[in-house]
This record gives sequence, C-alpha cells and structure tokens, in this order.
Amino acid sequence: ILGSSKNLTTLLIGRNFQHETMPVDDIIGSFENLRFLAIGNCPLSGKIPFWISKLANLEILILSNNQLTGTIPAWIKTLSHVFYLDISNNSLIGEIPTALMDMPMLKSANSRVFILPVYPAQTHQYRQAFAFPILLDLSNNKFTGEIPLEIGQLKSLHSLNLSFNDLTGQIPGPIFNLTDLQVLDLSNNNLTGAIPATLNSLHFLAVFNVSNNDLEGPIPFGGQFNTFGSSSFDGNAKLCGSMLIHECGSEEAPPATVILTKQTDYKVAFVIAFSAFFGVGVLYDQIVLSRYIG
Repeated sequence: ILGSSKNLTTLLIGRNFQHETMPVDDIIGSFENLRFLAIGNCPLSGKIPFWISKLANLEILILSNNQLTGTIPAWIKTLSHVFYLDISNNSLIGEIPTALMDMPMLKSANSRVFILPVYPAQTHQYRQAFAFPILLDLSNNKFTGEIPLEIGQLKSLHSLNLSFNDLTGQIPGPIFNLTDLQVLDLSNNNLTGAIPATLNSLHFLAVFNVSNNDLEGPIPFGGQFNTFGSSSFDGNAKLCGSMLIHECGSEEAPPATVILTKQTDYKVAFVIAFSAFFGVGVLYDQIVLSRYIG
C-alpha cells in the first residue's frame, strides 16, 4: 500500500513488527522517491533484503537494533546516494566487505543536509534542516577478519564505528586519509599492533576509542590525541603514554624495601666472607709462626 505512494520520501516505521521476519518480497521495492528509510528496534530476523537495492534515491538507511543475520550484500555499493548507513546491533557475520568502500557518497567530499519534516502539534507543520553526519556504523555485530586497507577511501566520513565485533589485525594506516573524521570507535575487538602515529593528523577527531583490544607501544602524541583521556585506551595492557599509569620508556623501579633488603644482604654476605677469610689468614699465620718458634 505504501509502495504506491510515489511521492513518499521518508518512511520511519521502527519499534514495530516485534520479532517478525524482514520481508523479502521484491514488490516492496517500488518506493521510487524514498530518501530516508528507518526500520530499527523491531527486532526483525532474516537478512538484509534485496529490495532495498532498488531504492535508487535512498540517502539514509537505518536497520539497527534488529536480529538480522548473514553478510553485508555486495549490492550495497549500488546505493549511490546513501551517506548515512547504520546497521549496528544485529548478528551480521563475515568480513567487512570492500563493497562498502565503493559507496560513492562515503567517498565524495560533498556535505549533505536532509530536510526532515517535523510535526510539533496536530495543527502545525514545519520543516527543519537536520544535518545528519556522513556515517558508517557496523558496531555490535559479529564481523571477523581485518579492517580493509580500502577504508582510507571513505574520505567524506564524519563517523566510523566498528566497535564490539571480532576484528583482528592492525589498525590500518590509511585511516589517516579520513581527514573529516570526528568519531572513530574501534573498541572491544581483537586488534593488535601499534596505534598509527599518523592518526594525530586527524584534526577534527573529537571522539576516539580503542579500549579493550590488544594494542601495544606508545600512544601518538600531539594533535587531538592530547585531548583524549585514559578511558579511550583502557584494556590494552601493552600500551604506554603520558595519560596512562605505564609511561613509555620507564621501567618500574623495585620497591625501596626490596632495594634495602638486597643491599643489606650484600653487606652481610661481604662481612661473612671477609670474616671467614680473615679468620683463615690468622689461623694460618699462627700455624706458620709456631713452626718457626718450635
């Protein structure tokens, strides 16, 4: 029924359809002018449906807080106008596909403003411009493998959230190409290696979180990194930095009592050894002297 509404641009139907299945009927793909689709917090089971690929004018897609399974389909890159993609809090699996890195609006430098109609009362309607950030949110899923190096192609991103997955490998250096990035959350994965020093060139970065990984080495110094607290790095025992208890290049000195004990032990051993040596020497002298006297 809604599909026959040719002029429909915004469809927000979240918090409905409790524990039903995501529809897979291709007939649903008749929303010719739909720009904003939000079907979150339902939670719907099933996979990301193919009919979404037919929404040629779609700009914002929210499928978060459902129970969707399977992988991110390769056709995702055909959504050439999508600049806000939130599929967080599902049970999606597999590696992060490079098809995401080919989404045109995540790669371009064009700023986007979506006009969302707001109804403050029954008798009044007005339009207010909401500046949705250029966003990719894949958090709280079951993604595995390494973060693709191609992530550096998404130069228009303002927010990138890959937290609470099972990602491995190192933080890819090309992330420093995301010069408009304001939010970067890679927390609660299994990432290893060092934090690339080049990330301190992200001058607009306001939120940074790599907590609860297995990172090591010094935390980059300078730029926005001087503004991040220790909570951004918690749960990485091998990291060091001025904002952490473990500062780089400093070895923990043993407690003073241990040093004192060791020094005392050395002194006692020296006294015992010297006394024994002295006693043997005196005894030897007495024996030799008695022989000469005798």
